[in-house]
Amino acid sequence: MKSVMHHEKRVSRGADVLIVDDEDDIRELLEMTLLRLGLGSDGAGTLAEARRLLAERRYRLCLTDMRLPDGDGLSLVHHINEHVRDLPVAVITAFGSMDNAVTALKAGAFDYLAKPVSLEQLRALVKSVCAVPGFEPPVGGEGAKLSGTSQAMAQVRGLIEKLSRSQAPVLISGESGSGKEKAARLIHALGPRASGPFVPVNCGAIPENLMESEFFGARRGAYTGAEVDREGFFQAAHGGTLFLDEVADLPLPMQVKLLRAIQEKKIRRLGDTTETPVDVRILSATHQNLKALVEAGRFRQDLFYRLNVIELRMPALRERSEDIPELADAILTRLSEHSGMVPPVLGSAALRALMGYSFPGNVRELENVLERALALCSNNHIEVEDLLLDPADVGEPTALPTSGAGSGGVALQDYLDRMERQAIEEALEQTGGNRTAAARVLGVTFRSLRYRLERLGMKP
Repeated sequence: MKSVMHHEKRVSRGADVLIVDDEDDIRELLEMTLLRLGLGSDGAGTLAEARRLLAERRYRLCLTDMRLPDGDGLSLVHHINEHVRDLPVAVITAFGSMDNAVTALKAGAFDYLAKPVSLEQLRALVKSVCAVPGFEPPVGGEGAKLSGTSQAMAQVRGLIEKLSRSQAPVLISGESGSGKEKAARLIHALGPRASGPFVPVNCGAIPENLMESEFFGARRGAYTGAEVDREGFFQAAHGGTLFLDEVADLPLPMQVKLLRAIQEKKIRRLGDTTETPVDVRILSATHQNLKALVEAGRFRQDLFYRLNVIELRMPALRERSEDIPELADAILTRLSEHSGMVPPVLGSAALRALMGYSFPGNVRELENVLERALALCSNNHIEVEDLLLDPADVGEPTALPTSGAGSGGVALQDYLDRMERQAIEEALEQTGGNRTAAARVLGVTFRSLRYRLERLGMKP
């Protein structure tokens, strides 16, 4: 039974961490452990003391127990998310109380620690929070970009920005080719683990008899053919992110082992007698309906509960067809640059056909269609016949963007040119006319920008 007596708050100069726990010995143990990591701390024994300290001082991390004399740790999580939004808060849960940990993550906690808190656990947490100077997430990462100005994609990017500030497991759902791995890479790139590894794993591509050694590693001699020690996906992702793509394809026996690794933050290599702590953030994705698989008995409910702390749904391309002009332009520019060609002109009729196509393969299919059209087109001009779209998936095209003029708008190419010119002008103004910097802002190469300036008749 916890003591409910009033605790005098301990305030130190230059404190980095606020520890909220009504047990003196636990607070002192955490303070000593943090000192080994070079971090000072303040202690509070009640929610009231914690709120007062948060109003008076600025911290880099908050650790709070779940049970406090005047409330619970979730109340503090909600308070911090409302009043000190840039402060990561981690909850301390009793051993085996994963339900509490999941509830806290859903409420907005950055991460959780299980009692008894080990130095390795705390060091991993501090490293995750403090990986970037000033505790600010890095700005993006190469290859981590989701294109599209539709409302659906704006909502996705907004949620990704929030998710990047947490360590909560995220389940990314969506059809094949909708950009689930790109979303996972962006969550990783925007968060404090950006400097760590991002390890993608296709769960459906690993033979079942090799799964345990692939995920957890194996010692030399653990099985026939294991001639050297080898690390698994968890060790490879240590300090970073493990992305489980097509997680629904995991067989049930492997689901049990994965659940334990996620809960305990420890793994055991094949042939080892002891467990090794691992520090990874778990992101997973599937194009299947995991809830339906749980009901059918093909996916463990407890694992689903752990993976689906927060769900991110990627919209299908047909749900955001207004993004197709921008996506098509970016894809054709990239494909042309790789081939050393001048980007082709996409005819208005061809674009109408693309915007009326259902794209069962989503953005990945759009890339394939345009790559094929680039090879088939004549005079660097893509027409409808170059697209070779499946007639069964062609419907009425979504209305093309117009200028709003009473005469029915402007020609598509004129509209796209105007939008492109405006974007380039804004980038050049932002960079003081530096074309190299402007190209970086626009996400294109300098060569591509120079071509666009020439095509649009824009003087440098």
